[in-house]
Amino acid sequence: MAIQFINLNPLLSKQNPLIIQNRSSISLTRRVQLSVNAAAAALSVSAPSWEERIPPNVLRRKLDPTWRGGFSLGVDLGLSRTGLAISKGFSVRPLMVVELRGQKLELRLLDIAEIQEVDEFIIGLPKSSDGKETDQSNKIRTVAGRLAVRAAERGWRVYLQDEHGTTTEALDHMIANGLSKSDRQGKIDAYAAMKVLERYFSDSGKGIELVVPKQVELKNKLLKGPPKDLDFYPEQNQI
Repeated sequence: MAIQFINLNPLLSKQNPLIIQNRSSISLTRRVQLSVNAAAAALSVSAPSWEERIPPNVLRRKLDPTWRGGFSLGVDLGLSRTGLAISKGFSVRPLMVVELRGQKLELRLLDIAEIQEVDEFIIGLPKSSDGKETDQSNKIRTVAGRLAVRAAERGWRVYLQDEHGTTTEALDHMIANGLSKSDRQGKIDAYAAMKVLERYFSDSGKGIELVVPKQVELKNKLLKGPPKDLDFYPEQNQI
């Protein structure tokens, strides 16, 4: 006896127009999604980071040995004492310890930067041994954010640099150079700032984070940079 197979569900037929239409819709949706994903990937690749758009001084000098610009100020922020270090080219030295907080500290940092011809601040960011940020990191970010707003008005930049271990390195450096215990206690913060700057230079700025203000006007000032110092560009003083 011949066996006849009967299609009990005509909706599953390959010739069913509903199935064909649905497959076409899925195909179109898939193509659109792929196009969107491709466009998003292209944008993510082509859009440079702020650190690439505004490179730190250490990269500017390496890319262009004739580049003439401002110096770098290393900052080791503490609860009551802030250590500072200065770089003249690639030479780094401890500068001073400031015992101020809040707005007074921020204004003092700007004054020191003006005197020392600084156009970037390298602020140490506390991290744990496994590279994670700590509770103190949030406090440092808050201060760095306020300073970045004031600095951007002049076209100056504020960067965050991992400072894990720099205090220990500073203490070892001071002991090796014969500083007395009393000298070490009074200068440890400045030497820690020096170690922050040394790490910044030895790593060629790798891993630093530019603190960017939210205001569009200040972002534009950062992109424009500080006014050119005629001491660095004497040819422009002839105009």
